[in-house]
Amino acid sequence: MADRRRLERFLRSKLQEAGEGYGKLRGSTDDQLEEAREAYRVAKHARSLPSDEEGRAKIVCRRYAERRAAKLDEQYRPACYEEGHPDCEGCVEDVRSGRIETW
Repeated sequence: MADRRRLERFLRSKLQEAGEGYGKLRGSTDDQLEEAREAYRVAKHARSLPSDEEGRAKIVCRRYAERRAAKLDEQYRPACYEEGHPDCEGCVEDVRSGRIETW
């Protein structure tokens, strides 16, 4: 009888550990999937921007309110991007969300 209880406790603890491990793994993969979806969405918006013959995106600069043809880096920031400037930060957000004004 004691052996049966030990076996039940052992099995219960192992099943609980397996369930907790599955929960952690599931949460991790859900996060990775969400990151991948967001990266795809951002890339899709950035790729849909009109561009010139040299592959530069045709955008309207929020900072100087002028038309620009700018190369986008791997984070989809225009070459004229200045970190910390509110207009530049807003421009990058607009590029990533697909709301950027183009010409």
